[in-house]
This record gives sequence, C-alpha cells and structure tokens, in this order.
Amino acid sequence: MSSKIGQSVQFVVPGEKLGVIEEFVPGRGTYEENGTIYSEAIGLAKIDKVNKIVEIQRKTKKPLIPEEDSTVISIVTSTQDKVAQVNILEIDQLPVGTPFSGILHISSSSPRYERTMKEVCKTGDIVRAKIVSTRNRVPQLTTIGRGLGVVKAYCSQCGQPLVQRNHLLQCPSCGKVERRKISDDYGRYAT
Repeated sequence: MSSKIGQSVQFVVPGEKLGVIEEFVPGRGTYEENGTIYSEAIGLAKIDKVNKIVEIQRKTKKPLIPEEDSTVISIVTSTQDKVAQVNILEIDQLPVGTPFSGILHISSSSPRYERTMKEVCKTGDIVRAKIVSTRNRVPQLTTIGRGLGVVKAYCSQCGQPLVQRNHLLQCPSCGKVERRKISDDYGRYAT
C-alpha cells in the first residue's frame, strides 16, 4: 500500500469491501449496498482520508454489454414471419469482441403496418437499431425512429449490394427490386 498525505492506494477486485458510508463517500468505480462500499472493478482503490472519498482507478476495460437506449449495428442472422434474429456487432459505435444475439419483433420495426419481417429486413442485412429492453438477457430492438433501419442490404437473388431508388432498393446486377425498412442514411454505412 502506497500513500500520499491523507491518501492510501490498494489493489482490489470486484466485490471487495472498501469501507462504510459513515466513513466515506462512494466514488467512481464503487457501489454501496446496505451501508457498505464495495469495489465494482479490478483496479487500484484510492482512499482519500482527508476528503472522505473512496474510488477505483480501473486496471481493466469495462465490458461492452447491451444496455437499454444504446444504438447498435447488427447483422440479421434469420427472419421468420414476425421476428428477426440478429447478431449485435457494435454498441454505441464501439465494436464488440463477441457478438450478442438480439431480437427485432415486427411490432417494433416500423411505424406503419408490416405484413411480414421480409418487408422489413432479410438475412444478411446490416441494421441500425436501438435497444428497448434487455429483459431475459436478450436485447429487444426497435428500428422505429430517425436514423434507424437497414443501412446495407443485399439482393436475395444474386447477393450483390442493393442501391436505393426512391423508397425501394434495386440490384444493379440483376435488376431485382426489393423492399426494406431502410434508414435515412442507407448506403453510407461502411462495413
């Protein structure tokens, strides 16, 4: 344990007891439960005895996990009549190490009535969405809102990237016209 005047530093792990709220104010990287202050992360606990604050200087990165209101980039892995399954690749513009699975339900896909998910997105499409719930540890997504929807789509006939023509998408290779719930900036997302 090293120290400056009125300050001590010690290495801690998550869940390690740091003090009580009668002694210290919980600072960054800590949490309080039943009056006891615990470490939230691996790092160095800085206990400031003069200002009565305890905080953690992280020595590891905070894991990137899906949280409500986060904006995500995902790839559609399968579609059924009323639901699409996706793998989340980015959370708030930060790439995730291992993709998370998520669900996009047809009722959360468009402000207007859609008959089937195949009118919203198809397998292989890249979708920008917002997380509305993480209930049961499976992120529930929505593509209702400005900037949300399919940002890149591929022809279901020949696999070429589709080009936007008015509110539809067309394959420059085979000419097939397809419909999706596209984002305002369709075609400008770099993969």
